[in-house]
Amino acid sequence: MTEPNAPAAARNPRAILTQPAPPPDRVLRYGEHADAVMDLYLPSSGAADAPLIIMLHGGYWRAKYDRAHMRPFADALRGGGFAVVLPEYRRVGGEGVLAGGYPATFDDVHAGLEALPALLAAQGLLPRHVTLGGHSAGGQLALWVAMEAPAFDRIVALAPVSDLHAAYAEALDERAVEGLLGGSPEQFPERYARTDPMLRLVQPACAVRVVHGDIDDRVPVEHSRRLVARHPWLEYDEIAGCEHFGLIDPGSAAWPVVHAALTRD
Repeated sequence: MTEPNAPAAARNPRAILTQPAPPPDRVLRYGEHADAVMDLYLPSSGAADAPLIIMLHGGYWRAKYDRAHMRPFADALRGGGFAVVLPEYRRVGGEGVLAGGYPATFDDVHAGLEALPALLAAQGLLPRHVTLGGHSAGGQLALWVAMEAPAFDRIVALAPVSDLHAAYAEALDERAVEGLLGGSPEQFPERYARTDPMLRLVQPACAVRVVHGDIDDRVPVEHSRRLVARHPWLEYDEIAGCEHFGLIDPGSAAWPVVHAALTRD
């Protein structure tokens, strides 16, 4: 278990969700619908080959949460010389063509990541090292990508929803998994089989790291513990005294651990 630095003062864990941050340098489009976009934060170094971090946001796959709450996270990383991309994707609760869930949410993540190299090249960026990350529901999506033969140097899942069967049984966040996959494991066994990291995760060519706080009340840390026990090749950091949102807050005591997980070569 990793001990974070002692916090200077008590913090509101959810404050990061509404914290102001600079807008992205570019907004890249990978498809036709309104959510088929990605924020690009250019590295402060200006280097065309700066390492790249792609971060899939969380929010239990729901439309009321978008990539905007990850902008302080992206701004902090680009200040250290990293290029950062925040993909958007269709989410549960979206209307019409923006309706998310299975398979639209997964199709968007795949399409965005597939289009990204050409979009970056058009901006003059050829990153020398690429990390894919995700937080919470975004962590589940990052681990899903790890199951799909990814072309990344590292994958990092922060407090991922990594056991979809358990999350369904526990009715996490007002039955969010049911909303994502359309029903129960009994109704849609093939959807769960395809998307549940606990069952399907296979060691990819790149390193995969999971980071979780031990007092997370949004995604139980026991899910990550079981994931690592089932797949012992995973790298794992469990941060003492860290809750769910501390993992994406650059001002939190957990930030040095998260930063190291994302930025090590």
